[in-house]
Amino acid sequence: MSSSDNGARGIAPESVPDGEFDGKRVLVTGGSRGIGAAISHYLRERGARVATVARSQPPQNPSLPDLVIGDLTQPAEAERVSHAVLDRLGGIDIVVHSAGAATLSDEGVLSMGEHDWGVALETNLMAAVRVDRELIPAMKSQGSGAVVHISSIQRRFALGASVPYATSKAALTAYSKALAVEVAPYGVRVNSIAPGIVETEMSQNFADSLDDGKAELMGLFGGVPLGDVAKTTEVAELVGFLVSDRCPSIIGAEYAIDGGTMRSV
Repeated sequence: MSSSDNGARGIAPESVPDGEFDGKRVLVTGGSRGIGAAISHYLRERGARVATVARSQPPQNPSLPDLVIGDLTQPAEAERVSHAVLDRLGGIDIVVHSAGAATLSDEGVLSMGEHDWGVALETNLMAAVRVDRELIPAMKSQGSGAVVHISSIQRRFALGASVPYATSKAALTAYSKALAVEVAPYGVRVNSIAPGIVETEMSQNFADSLDDGKAELMGLFGGVPLGDVAKTTEVAELVGFLVSDRCPSIIGAEYAIDGGTMRSV
């Protein structure tokens, strides 16, 4: 399950204008690798100025532009980072929350302790809540903005090995829906995306912990009808659409990218 920036599926890059996001000021949390890196690249290539947040200098991309070092799981740090982003970009138009973390246990949910729950809830839920609280007021004041929360189909299909992760993503989706209703009258659009299995370092680590790797991982979800997992570029394409001016009436929605995994209506 090696990462790929150029999946065979998805919209061709030339199908949308290169400068679609010219002048847009963007923050992507978790933007130094995986899905977040693909989103950052997509928006930056189309004209946006994209700031990213990381806990430390990412060794795989040491020259990442507009990188802000900070730990969003800490309330004071989330506030400091948010203000640093506003100062550096001169405002904010788009926020994409892609930061995510999970711990795994073969012994089930009752074996998971405070650390497991803390990692999931602080990284996957509270980091987004804190950053939104600091940045969305600026969007409301200017009468426009777009926010996307990266959730997971695990919010509806919790695996025993990662229940805290699934729970935190369910909470993130509920929060995203409530926030969308609250800020829509101010011209701020909030939506969420629920990926299934995506080719990232996190999914690779999960697959490596299983006897049959990727095939077993897909089997845990009842199989993936498409026959393969999603690419990070597919998520980036959808984020690009949701934060663009092409869908002004899409508010409070959730989109799944899962190769047909979730079969419920």
